[in-house]
Amino acid sequence: MNKNVFKTTEGVKISFTGAVEKQNIVKMVENCATGTCECMSDVTKAKITNMEVSGKDGDVKLDLCGDISKEEIEAALARSKLIN
Repeated sequence: MNKNVFKTTEGVKISFTGAVEKQNIVKMVENCATGTCECMSDVTKAKITNMEVSGKDGDVKLDLCGDISKEEIEAALARSKLIN
């Protein structure tokens, strides 16, 4: 799976390509929203105002809105147990 993180005007966009299932990204977002993951600090989570998954298996996009940095999200992705 390839992960590319881009800074946007609204926040950060992550593009997952290759061996990625959309349901895994949806599950990752659900875990984040409910606080059942440990991939990012509470400070970073508090900055995120919206999370939206789009695309299909093999080409999934995750848009995160809020005052977050590309580096914060890259660090969280590196710690995620669902996608590593």
